[in-house]
Amino acid sequence: MALLRFGSDFPIPTLQRELERFLRNPAISLGLSGYGAYPPINVFEDKAGAVIIAEAAGLDPGQIQVSSQGRTLTLSGERKPRDFDNAVGFHRRERSFGEFSRSIQLPEDYDLQKAEAKYENGLLIVHVPRAESSKPRQISVQAA
Repeated sequence: MALLRFGSDFPIPTLQRELERFLRNPAISLGLSGYGAYPPINVFEDKAGAVIIAEAAGLDPGQIQVSSQGRTLTLSGERKPRDFDNAVGFHRRERSFGEFSRSIQLPEDYDLQKAEAKYENGLLIVHVPRAESSKPRQISVQAA
């Protein structure tokens, strides 16, 4: 039985790099939420409901659509390329352009009809409050 010692020679960073390289392989598809999906999002819950934060740097807030249907919240829009008329060639080109759409399915205890979105510092922040029926409520006890 081999024992691994934790220390400077333990290969965790190497293992992590290899796993990330494996997941970026075009032959491995994780679907619409896989590596490189645009815009990258974080979805979490706070006291009031769900919060969706999408990186949308360089986009015109007026060109971002936030819509809902049923339990699905959809963020869509278009990233237009900058004007590169004077460019002879590229040294590196990692930013993609074109239309995008990202859908997030939320549990039924959120009220998508009352969702609010704002754009600040390159981030699209969507707040989806909890439905009134899912919020805890106090029930008073009547004396008989």
